[in-house]
Amino acid sequence: QVQLVESGGGLVQAGGSLKLSCAVSGRVFSINAMEWYRQAPGKQRELVATITSSDSTKYADSVKGRFTISRDNAKNTVYLQMNSLKPEDTAVYYCRIRTAGGAVYWGQGTQVTVSS
Repeated sequence: QVQLVESGGGLVQAGGSLKLSCAVSGRVFSINAMEWYRQAPGKQRELVATITSSDSTKYADSVKGRFTISRDNAKNTVYLQMNSLKPEDTAVYYCRIRTAGGAVYWGQGTQVTVSS
């Protein structure tokens, strides 16, 4: 089965940086997009960043200029570089991929906590 495993989360002070990784394993024929979502306590899950197969990127307004999504096709890995972190960035961050066949796969999430 397809698996997505996130890593890189942790505790960081406001203004600091973290880099999240999501490694995809299993049989995936064609990935149309790789994405990062996040969910804070008591809030709905929200889309943070998207990168397509053509390297087009899109970001939520709240993270523009601070976060960068990238991918390494050879390693089947997507990254989220997070700079200038704020306490409101605290959430569980989830990796998601969308395939050409319309399938969607989610990772289990990694906790990011930003202290004041």
